[in-house]
Amino acid sequence: MSAPDAFLNAFFRIPKGSSTGRAHGRRYIVSRTEMARGKSHKLVAQQLGGGDYISLNLYQTNSGDLLRPCEMPAEKVMDFVLDFVADP
Repeated sequence: MSAPDAFLNAFFRIPKGSSTGRAHGRRYIVSRTEMARGKSHKLVAQQLGGGDYISLNLYQTNSGDLLRPCEMPAEKVMDFVLDFVADP
């Protein structure tokens, strides 16, 4: 699945490394990792005090940006990224 611009903008606003924040009224700890000289990205989020989990890979190729959720619907990871606000 190709990644739309709104998703990409929201994804790159999430700080690299570990951070905390909120999405859909719930608190999460998030880890965003950049690999392959910035062409491959991984995001993992775990709800604090709950069971929700988000995991995705984003590949930036010559053919375009490819979103690869890990064993969950693309809509779930896109909704999370679009709503996530990192703590200051």
